[in-house]
Amino acid sequence: MEARKRIGLVADDDAYFRIAVSAILTRQFGFSEIKEASSFDEAVEFLAENDNASAALFDLSMPGMRTPANLRAVRECFPSARVGVISASNSRRDILLALEAGVHGYMLKSLSISELTAALTMVFGGGIYVPPSLADISSIGAEPCLPEPVEALAPEPAGNGHVLTSRQKDVLDLLIQGKTNKEIALALRLSEGTVKIHMAAIFRYFGVNNRAAAAVAGARPYPNRQRVLLSGQ
Repeated sequence: MEARKRIGLVADDDAYFRIAVSAILTRQFGFSEIKEASSFDEAVEFLAENDNASAALFDLSMPGMRTPANLRAVRECFPSARVGVISASNSRRDILLALEAGVHGYMLKSLSISELTAALTMVFGGGIYVPPSLADISSIGAEPCLPEPVEALAPEPAGNGHVLTSRQKDVLDLLIQGKTNKEIALALRLSEGTVKIHMAAIFRYFGVNNRAAAAVAGARPYPNRQRVLLSGQ
């Protein structure tokens, strides 16, 4: 019987970095297929069409990411994938938000190839990789403190500092118009799987668990809301 192919995703707007990480995944970990994405929306669309992907690595500064909290929707929709962040940011807040979103590792771009390989070995082996800098107590107090973990994991209302991506706002505008997932997918030229992932992020953003509640919440003012809704064509 043919061994199951290992499919991975590297999402980063730096093409050279994508190539470098893809090479590590292929040569060191035996991945047979690596998809490179330059934006969060592109990454989500790939995952929606490849739900057998076993790994997804994201950069926090790429277009569409906005906040580490967006990774929670990815974790919820693809629970079998190992999800990690490889970022230039060593901000304590970014690291904690990403970990609270459920990622399996937060790796800094400053790591050497051998260090990154070791970190990924831990992530793919079932562990959680955390930057050693997180244990540096001298940095505590240099940035605003996060809420206690129990509160941070609770549903968060609009206006909590997180921002919907432009694609998520497009999906929300059509949801408010009463469109089904299939109709939204056709209007935005997305797959239905991609729409479901964006819908999960919208539900979490407003702290709701169904389409009707999200539509009601989305019809009210919220941060960075587009004033003109998409046409119903």
